[in-house]
Amino acid sequence: MTSPAKFKKDKEIVAEYDTQVKEIRAQLLEQLKCLDQQCDLRTQLLQDLQDFFRKKAEIEMDYSRNLEKLSERFLSKTRGAKDQQFKKDQNVLSPVTCWNLLLTQVKRESRNHATLSDIYLNNIIPRFGQVGEDSGRLFKKSKEIGLQLQEDLMKVLNELYTVMKTYHMYNADSIAAQGKLKEAEKQEEKQMSRSVRQEDRQTPRSPDTAISVRLDEKHIRRSSVRKIEKMKEKRQAKYTENKVKAIKARNEYVLALEATNASVFKYYIHDLSDLIDCCDLGYHSSLHRALRTFLSAEFNLQHSKQEGLEALENATENLDATSDKQRLMESSNSVFCPPVRFEFQPHMGDTVSQLCAQQPLQGELSQRCQQLQCRLSTLHIENEEVKKTMEATLQTIQDMVSVEDFDVSDCFQYSNSMESVKSTVSETYMSKPSIAKRRANQQETEQFYFTKMKEFLEGRNLITKLKAKHDMLQKTLGEFHLCGFFLSFSGRRMSTLRKQDSKQPIPLVVESCIRFLSRHGLQHEGIFRVSGSQVEVNDIKNAFERGEDPLEEDQNDHDLDSVAGVLKLYFRGLSTPLFPKEIFHDLLSCVSMDNMQERASHIRKVLLCLPSSTIVLMRYLFAFLNHLSQFSDDNMMDPYNLAICFGPTLMCVPDNQDQVSCQSHVNELIKTIIMQHESIFPGPRELDGPVYMAGSGGEDWYDITIVIVPFYLQYSVRL
Repeated sequence: MTSPAKFKKDKEIVAEYDTQVKEIRAQLLEQLKCLDQQCDLRTQLLQDLQDFFRKKAEIEMDYSRNLEKLSERFLSKTRGAKDQQFKKDQNVLSPVTCWNLLLTQVKRESRNHATLSDIYLNNIIPRFGQVGEDSGRLFKKSKEIGLQLQEDLMKVLNELYTVMKTYHMYNADSIAAQGKLKEAEKQEEKQMSRSVRQEDRQTPRSPDTAISVRLDEKHIRRSSVRKIEKMKEKRQAKYTENKVKAIKARNEYVLALEATNASVFKYYIHDLSDLIDCCDLGYHSSLHRALRTFLSAEFNLQHSKQEGLEALENATENLDATSDKQRLMESSNSVFCPPVRFEFQPHMGDTVSQLCAQQPLQGELSQRCQQLQCRLSTLHIENEEVKKTMEATLQTIQDMVSVEDFDVSDCFQYSNSMESVKSTVSETYMSKPSIAKRRANQQETEQFYFTKMKEFLEGRNLITKLKAKHDMLQKTLGEFHLCGFFLSFSGRRMSTLRKQDSKQPIPLVVESCIRFLSRHGLQHEGIFRVSGSQVEVNDIKNAFERGEDPLEEDQNDHDLDSVAGVLKLYFRGLSTPLFPKEIFHDLLSCVSMDNMQERASHIRKVLLCLPSSTIVLMRYLFAFLNHLSQFSDDNMMDPYNLAICFGPTLMCVPDNQDQVSCQSHVNELIKTIIMQHESIFPGPRELDGPVYMAGSGGEDWYDITIVIVPFYLQYSVRL
């Protein structure tokens, strides 16, 4: 008989097996649920993709229609009958080319987005639908196979349970037979021991009686032993039989256990993987094809748009004001061609249409010719100064309007939080405060430019009229020699200046104008930038010509802008500029240096090659300009603005150089000299001569002999 402990242990083993089987059964159910959920998610994903592309197709179509309306709205204007010829002529202009390409690009985008919508509706969405149908069908078939595999697996587990129960039963029988066998053996041992004890306890008897008793007892013992032996033999046979059955059952159980483990391993490792592959059969490939169709459409849309944008970019790069001006004038030749010359209309039969230079009018005409020549010389110098200032201002405006602020790539940097656009506009060049400041700067510069343009055109018109009269008078009088030479603060003045002693280098007009402006004009807004009265400029200039100093008395009864104009006119009129053309390239080579100290050192080396008198005059002038720039908060003339005004005056660009591009470098050079004048020019200990002292009215009272050079040289008239 099996002990209660063994019986309890067997029950625990069976219970543990049942628990393990239940867990596997529950796991198999969860596997089917997981595959069902995967199928549901896949179906939902495909449905969402279809809904997404259906909505996107609607958006693309709406966008296409809106683009079509937008392009037609403006293209219809160009197809109008009114001013058709004018519009045709305008089409050759580069801005109109850009406009037409922009409209063409919009129309092209409209067609492309309509095509994209059609691809979404008739290609991509059906593809996702087909993928969904195929996926659902394959999942059903895969699930059927999975259920069959699970049933087979449960059969194996049930078979294992049956084999295990059989093994337990036979093993229990074997154990019970073994117990009975042992019990028989114990009984046999007891019987044998009992017989020995009885023989020992018997008393002596007569021989016959003793023999008879022993024979009876021996017969009885033998009969009992034989019974026990027969019982033992039966139990031994039963035990052997049950033992063999138990061993066979155990062998079957071990084999079934190995087969079951192999089946379970195969199901979990291979069958499930193959089952999932069946569920996924063709799904990813089909989805790949559908998404590749979308990508192909988008890439082709992008490529088409890129082609249009490249054409527009090429047209944008070819925007050319000069060519457009030429095309405009050529296309409207009848509008822009000069009219026929006005002919002399005689009165009452008068046939003389030429100037009469006979006596007594010859002297009067000669004097008038001389006056016109002198006036023209003055106007030429003044207008040339205005022109260079205007060109420098134009370059400044062009720098403002051509600044490369068009790169908005930072606005399209997506963050990790998937924000729509990284908004950096508020911190960039295009921020509202920056725009407002630049716009105000630009408008102020434009106002100054148009003022100078107006002044230049008026001066040129006046020069044209006076020159026509002068040429007619000269032709009539038969003069081929110039009736006079005007050299405002003549070139001879500069050569005389260079021959002076180092203690006499500052001309009276320079010293007097700087002294006056230093006393009264440091805070005057727009000093050197705003034009003064031409009448007062001429009066002051004529006074200096006569050897007088009209600014000597400390009275602020002169127009500050006029005094500033006289100072600039002096340097403009020098036959050799204050900065000779010979050192032009040496000076401009320093503009590319980023280090300001290195730039100043280079300028100093170049300027020290000039005569000492020229260096003293430069030192005096630039010390004053630096002092003036320190009041830029009031007078609005910082070093750069002063450089714009004085650059064209002090340093002429050689004729073989690009005037506009070089002028900006000249202005940068003059700005550097204004800012770094103390480190560029030698001090009074290194170079004798007057030094501008800020705070003393601009003068340092050295014993200076001022050399007066008249504005006009003596002129002669050859009749």
